[in-house]
Formats: sequence, structure tokens, C-alpha cells
Amino acid sequence: MSEAEEFEELRPLLFSIAYRILGSVSEAEDAVQETWLRFDGSPTRPRSVKAFLSTTVSRISIDVLRSARVRREAYVGPWFPEPLLSDPYQDPERSVELADSVSMAALLLLERLSPLERAVFLMREVFAFEFQDVAEAVGRSEAACRQLLVRARRHMDAGRRRFAADREERQELAARFFDALKDGDVDGLQDLLAADVQLVGDGGGKAPQLSRTVNGPVGVSRLLGKGIRWLLRVEVAMEPHEVNGQPGAIFRDRDGNVLQVLALDVLDGRIQTVRLVTNPEKLAHLGPVGDVWAVEREVRQARRRAR
Repeated sequence: MSEAEEFEELRPLLFSIAYRILGSVSEAEDAVQETWLRFDGSPTRPRSVKAFLSTTVSRISIDVLRSARVRREAYVGPWFPEPLLSDPYQDPERSVELADSVSMAALLLLERLSPLERAVFLMREVFAFEFQDVAEAVGRSEAACRQLLVRARRHMDAGRRRFAADREERQELAARFFDALKDGDVDGLQDLLAADVQLVGDGGGKAPQLSRTVNGPVGVSRLLGKGIRWLLRVEVAMEPHEVNGQPGAIFRDRDGNVLQVLALDVLDGRIQTVRLVTNPEKLAHLGPVGDVWAVEREVRQARRRAR
């Protein structure tokens, strides 16, 4: 097998590591490409290609994350990861860990960790690398990595919800949610929401976004129910689609361009969080991005005509 073929075989794993460290599809893809350039330019063949590539992409991602965290501190409004519609890396023996670690809720929890803690936690807990390989990847001793893992677990466990829904329950609840949303059924939506449900948007200053987090089933159901009614009037289409391993939807304009992505957190039989990603810079990897400002103007005009 050629080096290029070996690399392509491992590309899904490398992307999955980089995405979980960075929370960005575009930055993860860049990290994978830089990993290939270093591999291709290496004068010697590594003992283990998988270990070499995993170490390289992890180190690159850690460096990128350190600079990205500075930008995120100045980010306008809440910061969410770039939506991921499908994880290219599949491992039946790690399916639970992989699915849990790619959810938006988990990626936001990972933001609590330092770059080193994040890398150690992901490589050991999610991808099951040996401590020797983890240590090499982050440039620390095995003992230091064990301590980093302890701290990372503590932070992650403190923020995790106690009751997680299984896949079948999530799908059933999401189907009811999107049916009610499509019909503008405010009461039906309210019945599916947790008592402390939140609706949060990420426009990043680049698109219309919520001026504040909306809390509680009454406020969230009313805003969503009324909002979708006007979007449908201006021919915005809602396509239910898995987002970061959880139920979600893509909204498109009449020309099929992406306007926003909605992602749900389902816990303990109720929808806990509704996240809207409208920042066009976070949607470009999904295809042509529509003009959400133009759609907002259309909605305003439709409301004025209806008065």
C-alpha cells in the first residue's frame, strides 16, 4: 500500500480527532491537510503510520485551538461548533463514545478544558489510544497525561446531564417536534419541552440572531411556532437531518441555499436545548449559503401585508 493510500484510509480518523479538538469543520480539514504535507515530506517512514498521523494531527489541532480560543473570547454572542452532518469515522467498538463526544452539548463541555486536557481526554476516552501514544501526541509524560485525564474527566462529569435519551427515543421525540413545528402547533411544541428548556442562537454578528437566550417552554414554543409560520410563507424549507449525532434540521431558502441549522439536545424524555446556527461562516461547508438578511426582510414585509 502506498503512503497516499495509507493516509486516505486513516483520513476519517484524523478528521474526527481534529474536529473534536477544534469544533470546526474547516479548521479540522486544514489540520488534516497539513498532516498529509508533513507525512509526505518526512524523509523517513514512521514505525506506526497511524500513531505518527494521529500525533501530528493532534499537535497541529492543539496549536490551532490555542489561537482559536483567543478569537472565541471576542466572539459576538454565544459560540457553537460548526454543524457536522455525519462523522466519517466509524468504529463499532467505540460507537457510544464517538456518538456522545460529537454532540454539540459534549463539544461545548470540551470548551471548559485546556487544549492539552481536551486532546488527552479525546484520544484516551473516545479513541482509546494507549497512554504512550497520547503522551507522544501532546508532548508530555505518561504520568502527566494521566493527571490531565483525571482533571478532564472531573470537568466533563460536572457538566454532564444525568439522563440521556437513547437513539430510538430521540428520533421519536424529534419527529413529534418537527411535525408540531411545521404545523405551528405551539401547544404541541410546549408539551415536548423540558421545564428549563433553552433556545440559543449563534449568528456571530454575521447574521440575525436572538438578542438573548429564551428560557422556558412557553417562551420557546411561542417563538418557534410563530417564527416557522412566517418562514414557510416566504418559501423557506425545513429538512429534518441529524446534526452532530443528534436530531436537527437544515433550513433552506427557495433556491435551496442553506440559511441556518437547528440542533436539539434530548434528555430525560424532553427537549432540553434548541440551538440555532445562522453564522454563514459556519455553514459554508454544507453547500451554498443563502442571504438570511434578505429572508428576514421578506418576513417583515409579509407581516406588514398581513396586518
